[in-house]
Amino acid sequence: MNYQHAFHAGNFADVHKHIVLVRILEHLREKPAPFRVVDSHAGAGRYDLYGPEATRSPEWQDGIARLFVAPSRDEAGTLIKPYLDIVAASNPDGTLRVYPGSPLIAKALLRQNDRLIACELEPRAAAALKGVLRGDARVKVLALDGWMAVNANIPPKERRGLVLIDPPYEEAADFTRLSGALAGAHRKWPTGIYLLWYPIKHRDGPDAVARQVRQLGIPKILRCEFMLERPRTEGGLVGSGLMMVNPPYPLERDMRIVLPALGRLLAPKGGHRLDWLAPER
Repeated sequence: MNYQHAFHAGNFADVHKHIVLVRILEHLREKPAPFRVVDSHAGAGRYDLYGPEATRSPEWQDGIARLFVAPSRDEAGTLIKPYLDIVAASNPDGTLRVYPGSPLIAKALLRQNDRLIACELEPRAAAALKGVLRGDARVKVLALDGWMAVNANIPPKERRGLVLIDPPYEEAADFTRLSGALAGAHRKWPTGIYLLWYPIKHRDGPDAVARQVRQLGIPKILRCEFMLERPRTEGGLVGSGLMMVNPPYPLERDMRIVLPALGRLLAPKGGHRLDWLAPER
């Protein structure tokens, strides 16, 4: 695997994905019963925004940097604030130098009896992840293929929680495996919350996945896409997509408030889509 998320950490897609992740976890925290998070492709956990990779490809400057220096004070800002608080905690001197990946974001929202399983197979990223998460009894790091990790760790004993499936999409097979992975996981744990991320370079892949997921017959699937611009023929990353199975009830309202605000700040020429691929039965 050659994909290195350090080149892209903190970009618009991370901002979109991680705001939704935080909103889901915030809603899970509203009930006292413990929950578990399974992060299938966890990455290195923490990223140096002034490291060699991010310096070569400073995508974060058009992503998290814009929110970090100009937090909103309106209702959208209130919903985004828990995410920005986590980023700020990784940068205690107030200067944005570090971006927390999804496992650190999830860890920040765990309570005493909540648990996190973070999976990463690439050796260097797995070693970095173990270092970042070392010493927390609530967290387990597994050097395991992400696609295998999902089925191996559900249903959790807590019977509440979230599975984040965020493969690198370095191979075309990652798109085609998404619906199959969801189908298998949902059979084992139909009440779990699933958050599936996908890149948007052109419409073929995302639209094909949407058709496949619709055909699964799984209810309660909310789609949320955030676009910098219309897809181009050369296929550069222009959008971030999420499919959410069993999303918390308030999440749709949350995102109808957040997405326009994100668009004004990060993508004034872009757009967004929020719709139900499958409604509640």
